[in-house]
Amino acid sequence: MLDNNIKNQLKSHFESLTQPVELLIALDDSKKSTEVESLANDLASLSDKFSVINNPDTNARRPSMVVHSPEKNTHITFAGVPMGHEFTSLVLALLHTGGHPSKASKDDIEQIQTLEQTLNFEVYISLSCQTCPQVVQALNTMAATNSNIKATMIDGALFQDEVEQRNILAVPAVYLNGEPFSQGAMSLTDILNKVDSKGAQRQAASLNEKSVFDVLVVGGGPAGASAAIYSARKGLNTGVVAERFGGQVADTLAIENFISIKATQGPKMVAQLEEHVKEYDVDVMHNQRAANLQKGSNGYDITLENGAVLKAKSLVLATGARWREMNVPGEQQYKGHGVAYCPHCDGPLFKGKSVAVIGGGNSGIEAAIDLANIVEHVTVLEFADTLRADEVLIRKANSLKNITIIKNAQTTEVLGDGKKVTGLSYTDRLSGESRQLNLAGIFVQIGLIPNTEWLKDSDLELSQFGEILIDAKGATSLQGVYAAGDATTTPFKQIIIAMGAGATASLGAFDYLIRQTPDAEQSAA
Repeated sequence: MLDNNIKNQLKSHFESLTQPVELLIALDDSKKSTEVESLANDLASLSDKFSVINNPDTNARRPSMVVHSPEKNTHITFAGVPMGHEFTSLVLALLHTGGHPSKASKDDIEQIQTLEQTLNFEVYISLSCQTCPQVVQALNTMAATNSNIKATMIDGALFQDEVEQRNILAVPAVYLNGEPFSQGAMSLTDILNKVDSKGAQRQAASLNEKSVFDVLVVGGGPAGASAAIYSARKGLNTGVVAERFGGQVADTLAIENFISIKATQGPKMVAQLEEHVKEYDVDVMHNQRAANLQKGSNGYDITLENGAVLKAKSLVLATGARWREMNVPGEQQYKGHGVAYCPHCDGPLFKGKSVAVIGGGNSGIEAAIDLANIVEHVTVLEFADTLRADEVLIRKANSLKNITIIKNAQTTEVLGDGKKVTGLSYTDRLSGESRQLNLAGIFVQIGLIPNTEWLKDSDLELSQFGEILIDAKGATSLQGVYAAGDATTTPFKQIIIAMGAGATASLGAFDYLIRQTPDAEQSAA
């Protein structure tokens, strides 16, 4: 099941284990059960702390493997074969159950330990989903820390009956004690704040006590990470406040146009970015969303959604962008129930079914090509009379027999049965004729919209499209406020361009700060 290179690496990692770990396996006569059994035996051969035992629970999902601590009585279950993106989740579960300390913050660990209620989490994933491991690992950390908490990862492609019964059409989908809890990306802190109502209040109080930053970077994507590194290297007191470190890059499957790196994946790049930022004295404040920008006594105040206020002498705004929605009837109703925005995450849930991709740019055609390997048929709908994707992608799409491309198509409505998507309506822009497609899923890939709504009540100047107006140094219309990345008027939205823009904005902020006298700082405020 595991090759020798992986075994050697794991054996080295498992030398740090201090406590016994039982691998409770529940099997049937399926091929996947054989894989689970082989995986469990391979793991057991790598450490004398591991033992493989048949799961005595007759109601256990099959195939499945429970990572159980007989000393702490903790339970982390993997229903399916935790390979692909979830292999790391399995390895971390083994390490944490076996006594290796978690990298979660001290505050998070203490908060987990204080939870007294019984929490049984189930998270439905797909093995190709890059967002899912973050949620799985957060829940597993909780389960490995507190015996009142159980976490179960469920491969939706393998347990289709459950997926259909619960009408799950987007992952990660989390259930708590049998009831829907969350859908989509969610951090450990987010989960804790949701199950512990006082957690957010304690967090806000702690943030309010922060000293004044020289440079506060709002946003943790490539632009924000770059700005933070450049600011810290200048010796400035630097903070980063971000809802999710990495931003959209975390949802990107393949990156093949980052100069000097032939190919990588989004989550890997995000991990490297965060590791690089942590090399410097940067105060990274995760899971926080900015709500307001105002002038303050020390320069500028950023109010967060939880009510906390951060103060800074200068700012770098790098809040990025998100997928643009179609804004047609039915889209909001069926979001997460057939309407999706991440083909890599949710594609496996539509195996053998017909889906549509809205948009004929690079993202849309790439999505169609990827989905064609999973689903029965893909229909691409493009509003214009030509595709905007690179020619190499168009040729690839045209070579696949289960992809149909329709141009001059204006999507007018998402159709459904009240529970899930059943199709869509579109208008042929040449003939004016209205037509319908029978579909199980719709993947929307029509560009980006900047995350700048929170700035509309400020004095910051925005373009007609909501982008932050900047000059060659990244300076905005407010003195001491700089911006970078996809949230700005920079014409090309690319990772490498965002990183360069982040560096530019940071250097602009540094140049601004060193020119300020105490009197000038007071007047700028």
